Amino acid sequence: MKGRDLLSITDLSPDELEYIINLALSMKRDGTRPVLEGKTIAMLFEKPSLRTRVSFEVGMRQLGGTAIYLSQAEVGLGQRESIEDVAHVLDRYVSALVVRTYSQQGLVDLASAASIPVVNALSDDEHPCQALADLLTVREKMGHLDGVRIAFIGDGNNVSASLALAAARCGAQFVIAAPPGYELTEEVVADAKTWARKTGGSVETMVSPEDACKDADVIYTDVWTSMGQEASRRAREEAFQGYSVDRELMRFAKADAIFMHDLPAHRGEEVQEDVIDGPQSVIFDQAENRLHAQKALLAAIMADEAAL
Repeated sequence: MKGRDLLSITDLSPDELEYIINLALSMKRDGTRPVLEGKTIAMLFEKPSLRTRVSFEVGMRQLGGTAIYLSQAEVGLGQRESIEDVAHVLDRYVSALVVRTYSQQGLVDLASAASIPVVNALSDDEHPCQALADLLTVREKMGHLDGVRIAFIGDGNNVSASLALAAARCGAQFVIAAPPGYELTEEVVADAKTWARKTGGSVETMVSPEDACKDADVIYTDVWTSMGQEASRRAREEAFQGYSVDRELMRFAKADAIFMHDLPAHRGEEVQEDVIDGPQSVIFDQAENRLHAQKALLAAIMADEAAL
């Protein structure tokens, strides 16, 4: 995998997903060796971040390397300077680019111009690094991924898209309940279903949160209004009424089901306090696993295989 980009979770095969998850579990259990000593990543962030920025910076330090944070104000990606010129300049300085941006196409253009690996740390279309941490968390809690029923309640956004695509590649049963007009794209659903047929998993889309949560092993939700969607906040709040994860909805799932959220959360909206702070919640284990999953990813695409 050395030298590879990760622009979409679909860039990884089922075997590669399993490899990264196993490597992350090993790093979390046994600690991390400095396999990226002398390496530097540049982090180009057009959006603010807590977990993504800190986990990548700490992860690189634990791997023996360094990270440089570059905000949009400093770089002006595609505005102050062309995407291609930014890519060619950073090629000469760093070992990889970690990019948190709005436009998926801008990310693709950056990767096309760069000769070093480019990692999607969130775009409007996908959040593959979150999906890696999510799979790691489910594997850790359930012991396996195949056959696990994951119910996503809410928006067909970047987080649910990457999770659907990743879950299908691992033989999991993914179901999403979203109100009309906020579903996953047809392209994402078709891709996920194609892989589910190969791996023995399944993908379902529906409107009813209760139906989605029946016999679920995992209930997952995300904010109703993501960054960049603030103008539609009122309409979204109205559309998502009835999609809040509360104790009543959790009762439709298995008794030992876990609750997941990628954070930040709007408590009292997409999830109620007694769920997110309750005994079934694993949100902070999930947040920690961003660090371990991303360390495994960075090692896989930047380190010599013999060092791993």
